[in-house]
Amino acid sequence: MVMDRDKMMDALKENQQWDVVVIGGGATGLGVAVDAAARGYKVALLEMIDFAKGTSCKSTKLVHGGVRYLQHGDVMLVWEALRERGRMKQNAPHLVKDQSFVISNYTYWNNFLYFCGLTFYDMLSFGFGYGRSRFISAGKVIKCLPTTVKRGLKGGIVYHDGQFDDSRMAVNLAQTCTELGGVVVNKAKVTAMLHDEVGKVAGVKFTDAELGEEITLKARCVVNACGVFVDNVMSMDAPEHKKMVTPSQGVHLVFDKKFLPGDYAVMIPKTSDGRVLFAVPWHDKVVVGTTDIMRPEAELEPLPLKEEIDFILNTAALYFETPPQYADILSVFAGQRPLAAPKNEGKSTKELSRGHKIIVSPHKLITITGGKWTSYRRMAEDTLDKAIKLGLLEAKKCRTKNLRIHGYRPHPDLNNHLYVYGSDEAAIRDLAGSTPAYAEKLHNDYPYTVAEVIWAVRHEMARDVEDVLARRVRLLYIDARAAIAAAPAVAQVIAKELNKGQDWIDRQIETFTALSQKYLITN
Repeated sequence: MVMDRDKMMDALKENQQWDVVVIGGGATGLGVAVDAAARGYKVALLEMIDFAKGTSCKSTKLVHGGVRYLQHGDVMLVWEALRERGRMKQNAPHLVKDQSFVISNYTYWNNFLYFCGLTFYDMLSFGFGYGRSRFISAGKVIKCLPTTVKRGLKGGIVYHDGQFDDSRMAVNLAQTCTELGGVVVNKAKVTAMLHDEVGKVAGVKFTDAELGEEITLKARCVVNACGVFVDNVMSMDAPEHKKMVTPSQGVHLVFDKKFLPGDYAVMIPKTSDGRVLFAVPWHDKVVVGTTDIMRPEAELEPLPLKEEIDFILNTAALYFETPPQYADILSVFAGQRPLAAPKNEGKSTKELSRGHKIIVSPHKLITITGGKWTSYRRMAEDTLDKAIKLGLLEAKKCRTKNLRIHGYRPHPDLNNHLYVYGSDEAAIRDLAGSTPAYAEKLHNDYPYTVAEVIWAVRHEMARDVEDVLARRVRLLYIDARAAIAAAPAVAQVIAKELNKGQDWIDRQIETFTALSQKYLITN
């Protein structure tokens, strides 16, 4: 089935009985929906705003086993993630690529220490590795990282992890689900939980945000995959539910490629507060992050704190000869991870488990929370296996370990910005070539074209300017000012595709501009 929202809504209205209803269209929810569809279950996924709108589009853009978790002794967590890292690259090679990292060391002891640790990391990934870690001389470090601090440099370690585009992966998972017979819909907010005569969860009510219609879906199994907002859904099931999740905020800063020329990423293994910091090449820019600060409440668009920005800039200044400043920030984005609520007030986020958790309510609502992008597939497998064990679904084997994701294409040309579309690239090129206007750029400084906007609306369920510029085309995340400048043209194109008027266009530009201000930072 083509990922057409009108057709998806028709399918939801016509078929009110489902095997699985998934609430939440981030990495976890989409993973569950794909797994369910692949097993042959009748599945519907409901996303309140847009696929990967929350934390799932605000990651460090890494597919990794979690080197820092190894430091904390979470060997099994790393072992599992390394296997999933390999499967992500195997199943979506158009989005997941090998990324070489360099750790610059300023003591000989650190050379030895990190080489031993990363060799163990490689051993844990046996059969799923991206490449072997190795020691390199100070001269080679400078060749790999021309901007690194050279004084006192004693050498470094090169190791390998994966890099990807998170929200493009989410879109491709949604497309994969529909190709397997599932139904996915954005702009669909769940408002109530249905229970049968014995109190078991039996479905949901949701509102179509575009038409204001309320629709009821019955289901044998309901999965709550709402990230930091899982408590809201759990309260629909049981009003007496007590808060379970504490959000941990992570901030990333985006800079020009001049701060990290070349293809190598930087891993700073120990910062002033004991955490890890990354600087990663991404879409011809550099993403630097992240922080890890507990926040009192979950937020859809959290604001970065000044202390978080200062922490990243101050840490980067220790490792870059010309450190980035406030004026160099092209975009800043903050996401919130769902962590289990601490039993003791003030407990550090470093002490809370990063592993995923499955919680089953007395009414058989299944909630899946925690984890990270790299483990999305395994989280989905565990969730559906739990539903089978509970007797909510008939037993069917997981089929996603070797399931190719929509867009699958090995060995993409990474120098062409269309590589993220994988096997759809040729169709977008044809679309751009069909009419001169479609080949026009959205912004003079970037290669994105009108054809990509049209493709996003027709084939990727983009419904507004934010959907396009934030999550289909990543302009908001690489240059917020350029995204604001491109918004009027994008609004015009979408309006023509969706038959919207000038009032809609004006509202879209105003709304997107206001949102984009949160991605701009001035000291």
